[in-house]
Amino acid sequence: MDPISLPDDVPDDADLEALVADALDRLPAPFRDRLGSVAIVIEDEPTPDQLASVRAHGLFGLYQGVPRTAYGADQVQVPSKITIFRGPLTRAHRTPERLAAGVTDTVYHEIAHHFGISDARLRELEGRS
Repeated sequence: MDPISLPDDVPDDADLEALVADALDRLPAPFRDRLGSVAIVIEDEPTPDQLASVRAHGLFGLYQGVPRTAYGADQVQVPSKITIFRGPLTRAHRTPERLAAGVTDTVYHEIAHHFGISDARLRELEGRS
C-alpha cells in the first residue's frame, strides 16, 4: 500500500504542536495536573496495526496505555501515549479554525480514554448515544 501523500499546505509539526499545546493549556487544571507520564506525539498517518488495534478505518488520534482507572493498588504509572494524526485531521478540517477545533476535540477525546472513559460513554456524554 502506497503512503498517502499530504498536500503542500498541511500544517507542519510546529503548527500542530502549538494547537495541541493550546488544547492542553485550556484543559482544566485538575485533569492537566494528572496527565503524569502521558506522551503526546504527532504522526502523519495511523499504521495498519494502529487501525486494526481499535478496529477502525480511520483515526484522528489514538490512546495507548493503561487508563488511570486501571492502575494497581500501588498506583504505579505505566507510560501512556497519545498520538495525533496530522493527515486525517487536516483532510477533515480544511480551515485553520476547524483544524484547531478538531485537534482540541481529538486531544480531549484521547485524554478521556486516559482517565478510563470509553467511546460509548463519550458518545453518551455528548448526547449521541
